[in-house]
Amino acid sequence: MQATTKLLAVDGDSHKTSRPRSLLQETSKVSAMEIRPILATLRRHKLTAVLLTLQVAFTCAIVCNVAFMIVHRVQRVSMPTGIAENQLSVIEVLGTTQGTNPQAQQATDLAALRAIPGVESVVATNGSLPLSQSSSFYGVCPTMQALQQAMQAQALGTACAQPGKYGGSSGLIKTLGLDLVKGRDFHADEFVNDDDPPVAIISEALAQRLYPGQNPLGQALYTGAKNPIRVIGVVKTLLAARLRMPGTDYYTMIYPQLPDDAYVFYVMRSAPQDRARVLQAARVALLKVDPSRLVPASGIHTYTQIRAQYFQRDTTMIGLLIASALGLLFVTALGITGLANFWVGQRTRSIGIRRALGATRGQILRYFQTENFLIVTFGVVLGVLLAVGLNLLLMKHYELARLPLWYLPVGAVALWLLGQLAVLAPALRASHVPPVVATRSV
Repeated sequence: MQATTKLLAVDGDSHKTSRPRSLLQETSKVSAMEIRPILATLRRHKLTAVLLTLQVAFTCAIVCNVAFMIVHRVQRVSMPTGIAENQLSVIEVLGTTQGTNPQAQQATDLAALRAIPGVESVVATNGSLPLSQSSSFYGVCPTMQALQQAMQAQALGTACAQPGKYGGSSGLIKTLGLDLVKGRDFHADEFVNDDDPPVAIISEALAQRLYPGQNPLGQALYTGAKNPIRVIGVVKTLLAARLRMPGTDYYTMIYPQLPDDAYVFYVMRSAPQDRARVLQAARVALLKVDPSRLVPASGIHTYTQIRAQYFQRDTTMIGLLIASALGLLFVTALGITGLANFWVGQRTRSIGIRRALGATRGQILRYFQTENFLIVTFGVVLGVLLAVGLNLLLMKHYELARLPLWYLPVGAVALWLLGQLAVLAPALRASHVPPVVATRSV
């Protein structure tokens, strides 16, 4: 004997009935049977569904762009400098005894610092180190013709560059831990006190910029000075003292230029665990050599501290962006969970009727998961369009780079997973509604 029955739709409107269906149809899998009832339910709750869809859309748009900004900032603060960062310490010295030759004073200071136990090497510099913000940039061209064209156009042009310049006493390459991949280090007779050195060592990035496909060793650098500068060596990586434009931050060069001032920085290399002790001993040694000088506590740093100070704003911004993204995701998950709990409460009797007609717990669970998946999908589609629009706006007003398209599917998958996790607890609660609930009065 075949019987039909009228089933209540699982939409919270328990006083309404649906079209007659067989028990077999009611207990079939959600993937084949539940889409149309879910859509019908969402149409009857348009406002709630639309609000949740918009919340998912705005979350998708904002999180995709925020994630891109976080990755961009992380890449920035992770830029390699090319030097032995965790082995370097810097101490600043102000003033010398009146009438003292700066080079003679530096030679005495260097000898005193080398005598400190644990100091492997030490050099005197003018304060320029990667990310030190004490920057000096120098326009250079690979040929005289390129220099003349740049001077006529009052711009460096396509063949020239403006690298960051470093200088220091003998042993700078060794002390900083630079990787000299081509050529040689400076000879003692090549060091000068002015801005017109005979030779220079350049970074690999600058060599590729000025002499693409050529051997940079022996090439000339034209700066507008009387004599060109000859390239004698190439270091693999050396970051500029101040970041300017992506793609040019590794355009750097090293001059054999001695500090010619009473204001000098001493850079010491030691084992990482010895840096704090070495800095304290260095201050004592320098004041012992000349008590009249100033060795301010604010000028005593490990290089790790110098790097952290340079990127302080970036690391703060990364923390704020992560907190805002997680907060937005949490609010979205809370909204999904709250709505699912509300709908489960409304549909308790209807769920009990379906359970009485043979629906399994798995089918009830899949019903709510599918419903959530559809809402999130509508939100993700709209959110992808909003993400692209928001990125264009940020590019126009804040010079942000173009959002890579692969962020969009990753953001969509993240929101789908978030939606499924957020709806899981309410859906499990719905699946445990007993069939006896169907016998209760409305």
